Amino acid sequence: MKKKGTGTKTKAQGSAERGYTEAHAKSGTSTELPEIETWPNQFKRYEIAIEIPEYTAICPKTGLPDFGTIRLRYMPDRACLELKSLKLYIHAYRNLGIFYENAVNRILQDVVKACRPIWAIVTGEFTARGGLRSTIEAKYP
Repeated sequence: MKKKGTGTKTKAQGSAERGYTEAHAKSGTSTELPEIETWPNQFKRYEIAIEIPEYTAICPKTGLPDFGTIRLRYMPDRACLELKSLKLYIHAYRNLGIFYENAVNRILQDVVKACRPIWAIVTGEFTARGGLRSTIEAKYP
């Protein structure tokens, strides 16, 4: 793309004109959320799958609600996620302005920090809005 003054806008200029800012992009990524608690794992080499069908958050750009299903799969090492604390953690997103991509990566980051799994995958399947439906997946390691 050509630079300013040549008649063609740069990516940054086009983004700013649409109203997206660095604050939008970072929204929710460092907000303090409830701690995800754990309990000592008693077995080895098994997988845990958790489905959260009522995920909600707020679009940081429009202020409109976002809805989706979060799927978490992981192989525990020394600790397992305590489900009630996970539920409270996920419910904290309800009033949080955060983009889909950031939410999925933030959830993975916080799950890994809490239980240090052997591996983990977080998938977000978000309800269609404006004719578009998004699926975001983040993996550890």
